Formats: sequence, C-alpha cells, structure tokens
Amino acid sequence: MATATFPLTDNHIHIDELNGYGLDAVKKFKRAGGNTIFLVNKLTKDMGSSGVTLENFHRLYEKTLALGERIEELGIKVFTVLGVHPAEFHFMLEEIGRVEALQIAKDAVDLACGFIEDNKAVALGELGRPHYEVSKDVIDACHELLFYAFKKAGEIDCAVQLHTESIGESGFYEFSELAEKAGLSSNRVVKHFSPPFIEVASKTGIMPSLISKRVNILEALKEGKRFLMESDYIDDRRRSGAVVGPKSVPRVTLNLLREGFISEEDVYIIHKENIEEVYGIDIEF
Repeated sequence: MATATFPLTDNHIHIDELNGYGLDAVKKFKRAGGNTIFLVNKLTKDMGSSGVTLENFHRLYEKTLALGERIEELGIKVFTVLGVHPAEFHFMLEEIGRVEALQIAKDAVDLACGFIEDNKAVALGELGRPHYEVSKDVIDACHELLFYAFKKAGEIDCAVQLHTESIGESGFYEFSELAEKAGLSSNRVVKHFSPPFIEVASKTGIMPSLISKRVNILEALKEGKRFLMESDYIDDRRRSGAVVGPKSVPRVTLNLLREGFISEEDVYIIHKENIEEVYGIDIEF
C-alpha cells in the first residue's frame, strides 16, 4: 500500500532539538507514512530559561517557528501551535504571584495571536489547567487565563488546543460553555489528550484529539469518526517514546486500514476533513 496516497496528520507533537531526538524523530514519522504535523511549543525551561518574562516566550515562539521551517525542509507540512502550557503557568504563579504571572501570560497569548494573524501559526495552545492536582487558587487563575485566550481566539477566529486533567462527559460541556461565553465557537476548541467520547464531543462542538493507541482509536470508532489523532510525543531522551512514539499516528492508522477497521474515506475524514473543519485550513499532501 502506498502510504503517500493518504493524508496522515499528527495533531499534537513536540520536537526538541536540545533535549530530544529532534529532526530524527520527524524522519521516523515520515518513514512511517506521516506527512503533516501540528507542532506545539514546549516549555521555556526546555530551552534553558523560565516563563517569568515575556521575552522568554518570544524566544520560545521564534525557536518553534524556526524549527517548523527546518521540519518542512524534510517534506513534512507543519502547522504551528503557540501558547502558555498550564504547567508553565503554574510555575509562574509560584514564582512571581498571580497578578504578574497573569499579565505576562496574557501578553504571551497576545504575542501568539500576532503570529497567527501573520499566518506564521494556526492556533493557540496548549492552554487550560494542569493535568495534576493543584489548589483552587491555581485553577481559578488558569480559568482566567483560558477565558482570556478563548476571547482572543474568538476575536481573530482561530482554534485553541486545550490541555486539562482527565475529564468525563461533564468536562466537555464545561469547556464548551466557557468558550461560548468568551465569544469563541466551541467548534474551534480541540481537546488535546481527549478520552474517546466522540458522541458527547459532537454534542458540545468540541473536537476530541486522541492519543494514537490502537485500543483508544478502536473504542472511538464505536461512536463515530469525528476525532483527530495525536502522539503527544514530548521528544525527551529521558522519557523516550512518551507519550507515544513519533511513528504512532501513521502506523496505527495504516494498520487499522489494512485490517479493515477503517476505510480510505475514514482516513480522509480523520486526517483531513476534521482538521480542516476545526482549524479552518486546507490540508494538502
């Protein structure tokens, strides 16, 4: 089967030339048949600084965009996602307090929006709240930042990749309502690291993005095809292969296709049409 026939998109991947395998990881993705990635910036500490100044976020964004250009030289289409990771924001809250941390983080969102308006990036993210237990004060600050990001995304009509703890069905309604309250259509919200709750996601408008594990995708397919696939590969030599490896999205997709669990039309829906719907872009391969 000629893999180049199909769009194969990793909706959420990190590439790190300093701490990880860098372009070698991208080459693995390409050899497995992948052709499109959504490159999400890491934390400022991954480049040896900390998110307590806007300048550090500017450096992080610029480095991520430059990395995207080098990846495209390998023949991979790159869409860049820029934002303030909740773990980074939590660190900022601890280091400099709520008032200053919120101001810098909001300014970093504004900066990311500028890159999106200049067509250098396509979405805000990953934004939300930490995936680990934190205090109510931290959650409240995260919600203030997320509401601000949703509001800005609504103003410039872009998507937001959402990072949270594991959520149940009620979580989809919570974030859908928050987005709509901020003036952002819930159809522009992507739940990164989503559970395979395809029906409830469709009801709320949120687009679920699933970790590319065979059992996960098979569970999702019981409820429909309205989902995206991601590796959430963090590209850290200390955690090799986490969350799943860079080959996972094309490999799992093509294996399911060969085994008859999905059709060629399904591949186009998951890896092209759903992507185009939520991000408002065209996928070419």
